[in-house]
Amino acid sequence: MRSITPLSPIVDRDCTVLILGSHPSVISKEVGFYYGNPHNRFWKVMGSLLDVGDMTDLSPEDKTRLLLCRHVALYDVVEGCDLVGSQDASIKNVAPADIRGLLAASRIERIFLNGATAYKLFARHFPDLVSIATPLPSTSPANAKMRLDDLLSEWEVVRQSLEK
Repeated sequence: MRSITPLSPIVDRDCTVLILGSHPSVISKEVGFYYGNPHNRFWKVMGSLLDVGDMTDLSPEDKTRLLLCRHVALYDVVEGCDLVGSQDASIKNVAPADIRGLLAASRIERIFLNGATAYKLFARHFPDLVSIATPLPSTSPANAKMRLDDLLSEWEVVRQSLEK
């Protein structure tokens, strides 16, 4: 089934870090915001990195405000694709997002990819930007084998980039 992302990028001209997922999940599309699955640990990880606690239950507006005040942009590598459910492994016929446009409209210096599929798709469609990109383990419930403490340890590079 053809899937087009209904989510706009979260970005402003002051952002220095960009976090990219692969493509919104079915649940994220239903709720109209990033990482809408309550079992996805993204908002727990970001809350820890930004020193604000678990962000899971915050409104989309509050999440957006906290990201932008810390200069973090958020989007997905894939703007449109053929996809079965929320399974990254089924992504085909990719229409990549306008990542270069985000970079041109901001001060983004580092890009972090949430999961192996996001990184693989990013490297395929933006090979010239791989030098500023870092793959990170997925916060998805599909990566349940990785404990939250281990995710936080791996994602610490995001905090370090924000502190520069």
